[in-house]
Amino acid sequence: MARPERQRLAPAREQRGPCMRAMGHAYHCVDLERGVRRNGKLMVSAIQHQSDTIRTIAPQEGRSQACFDRIEKAERGVPKMQATIEFVSGYVHPQGQRLELTSPQSFAMPARLIPSYSLERVAAPRTVPQGEALRALAERLRTPLFAPDGLLGELSVMQQNHLQAEAAKLAEVCQRSSAHVEGRNGYLSLRHHQLRGLDHPSKRACLTAVHHCFLTRPDGTTAAERFCGQKPRARFAAILDAVEIPPAPLSPPRRAMG
Repeated sequence: MARPERQRLAPAREQRGPCMRAMGHAYHCVDLERGVRRNGKLMVSAIQHQSDTIRTIAPQEGRSQACFDRIEKAERGVPKMQATIEFVSGYVHPQGQRLELTSPQSFAMPARLIPSYSLERVAAPRTVPQGEALRALAERLRTPLFAPDGLLGELSVMQQNHLQAEAAKLAEVCQRSSAHVEGRNGYLSLRHHQLRGLDHPSKRACLTAVHHCFLTRPDGTTAAERFCGQKPRARFAAILDAVEIPPAPLSPPRRAMG
């Protein structure tokens, strides 16, 4: 019975694997094959197409209702990505304009230089063979810009180094998040860490606990309550139960007689 079942599910599973990989590629602000920037509308369309394919495959594999609920939950977040990409673009463009470049140079910054560093970010967590094509594409995008006859070749070495550092920093703005927690960490890193001293791990951990256990939505629920499905114990009461407070001394300390 097991072998016929595997044979029946084999076509759907073979289709699901490429679909999941295609969704991972679609969830990038830069095309991984051509190195060009992608707008939010195009990304949302590509992700929705792969999601529709997965929804078609799921009944063939006999997935449970919980699986369909998770698919619907993921699809509800897809339209918001377009607004997120537009926000990122609205932040990156003014940062590039303040560098006081000429018109062709200012065009090369978001069109080629920033995407090259975005490709290197994608290649960084991969193995050397897996990321080799991405690194090579990044070099092909960046090297001609700094050639003697390139758009940025007339700049001094110091200006070129500063421009590359700014491009690498702006490439970090668009961060893919694997969860809402990672999205919050990325937002904190972008907006607050260097401005409010949140680069200290202990302070950041305290604020994370406040975010999870004390901040509420309009319905009165906290992030911890929504995650656990029930209201958690009072934080300070749990700490007091877990910590053994030493007893008071039986008598005040005696002074030494001189």
